[in-house]
Amino acid sequence: MPKKQTVGLICGGVSPEHEVSFNSARNIYKAINRKKYLVEVIGVSRTGQWQHLSEKTLMKVVSLDKKLGRLLSLTPGQENPIGYKSGKNNFPKIDIVFPITHGPMGEDGKLQGLLSILDLPYVGPDTLGASVGMDKDFTKRILKEGGVNVSPGAVLFKHEKPKYQELIKAFGLPLFIKPANMGSSIGVSKADNLKELKTAIKAAFQFDYKILVEKAIVGREIETAVLGNVEDVQTSGVGEIVMEKGFYDYESKYLSPDAAKVVIPAKGVNKKDLKKIKETSIKAYKLLGLEGLSRVDVFLTPDGEVFVNEPNTLPGFTNISMYPKLWEAAGIGYSELIDKLLTLGLERHRRTQSFQTIR
Repeated sequence: MPKKQTVGLICGGVSPEHEVSFNSARNIYKAINRKKYLVEVIGVSRTGQWQHLSEKTLMKVVSLDKKLGRLLSLTPGQENPIGYKSGKNNFPKIDIVFPITHGPMGEDGKLQGLLSILDLPYVGPDTLGASVGMDKDFTKRILKEGGVNVSPGAVLFKHEKPKYQELIKAFGLPLFIKPANMGSSIGVSKADNLKELKTAIKAAFQFDYKILVEKAIVGREIETAVLGNVEDVQTSGVGEIVMEKGFYDYESKYLSPDAAKVVIPAKGVNKKDLKKIKETSIKAYKLLGLEGLSRVDVFLTPDGEVFVNEPNTLPGFTNISMYPKLWEAAGIGYSELIDKLLTLGLERHRRTQSFQTIR
């Protein structure tokens, strides 16, 4: 029997998506194939400490605000670059990392860059793909340049004084306001009038120095799951978020799940539109340099136009998350999906290692 590989499951982090990360990690931990993998849990506290967590701690922790496991330190250039901060350094050697740290400092390329420096394979896009896929401003610039439809809008910086009336005149109402670098709809608001626009801009600036103000696209919110490295990219079918009222914000995603209905497959999407959604999602995935996985969210307008809303480069893996549910509907179960993602991470690392480092 082949030797089991050791997976470092990194969760938590310093972003507002800290709690969501632990929910995802618990699901991955329970579903991973124990015949093939050993799992070591690395929790990142709200202050950035890396801690080696037990299974028992992972299953009950909501927020890592204090020391609940042995502190870890990182040493690039070592055969085993992750070790205990004090005492005998017998931390298990990690073969591949599954970072499920949503949001800034975990999904935006910073952690990916650190793992690359440590020479550790990891699941998901590399540093560049993660960075541009997280920043909604740069995502839209690249997609627009590549001929992909995106919502018209403006970028605002915190040091600038917003010209509210000009925004309304240019893009109409309602408007959507969102931090440039944040996920799970944190800091996202819909503004139906001038007063709400002012409140929404102030709220978004609490989470980022740069925000987007976007024209509302009239259409269905359709999501598809993308899987693969650059050599072979495939998509699942499509799902749809159906809201009785309002829009799909953080509360409806995680705190009031009954407010939104996830429909898989999305009903009434004809073959022509389905093909266009899949082709657009793959094109966006490749334009942004993504690998491993992403959930691509689009708007399908009544006249069949497809607008990319955003990619999610490390989508949620909770029990209600769209990404694993889409693949399950396509015939790939949760455990098999995790296995495929780990394999893709190892394959990309081997590809990277094949290049010369000496002229």
